[in-house]
Amino acid sequence: MRIAVSGPPGSGKTTVSALVAQTLGYELVLVGQVFRQMAGERGVALDMFGTMAEEDETIDKELDARTVAIAESKEDLVLEGRLTAALLKKKGIPSLAVYVDAPEQVRAERIAKREGGDVSKVLRDMRARERSARKRYKAYYGIDPSDCTAYDLWLDSGSMAPDELADIIIKEARRKHDEDAGQS
Repeated sequence: MRIAVSGPPGSGKTTVSALVAQTLGYELVLVGQVFRQMAGERGVALDMFGTMAEEDETIDKELDARTVAIAESKEDLVLEGRLTAALLKKKGIPSLAVYVDAPEQVRAERIAKREGGDVSKVLRDMRARERSARKRYKAYYGIDPSDCTAYDLWLDSGSMAPDELADIIIKEARRKHDEDAGQS
């Protein structure tokens, strides 16, 4: 079973994805690491590569193509990325699509704590990045990553601990797996 976990920056999607992968013994694929790999292949600093991606749609499309190829090549995976769950659904790749979210303020505080910086500046930057990402995803794929209808589960990490969220995802993955097995 593929489990695709999406959500905005600071939502806790990476933490939850790691817990799910560890518990199930699945491989964890972080789309951010694939992006870093692409930057390294081009010999470009990560922040510069991110800026380039805003102007050059081929970067996002290559990242997404690599993500889809990984998802198609393996089954026992947890894939974590901002667009991954909706992208796999749109491409018809069987997966449990999960969106992890939290209130903006909570996410900004988490990012500021993790990366350092002023919460209000992080919040402004976060909003700008999210607007840019929504615009690109809509233009490239007709996907709004914050449209809850694209997901099987929509979880709020602002009100629940990561292990609680992971438990919900694991239970739903097992239920879906059993349901799919019963239909074959």
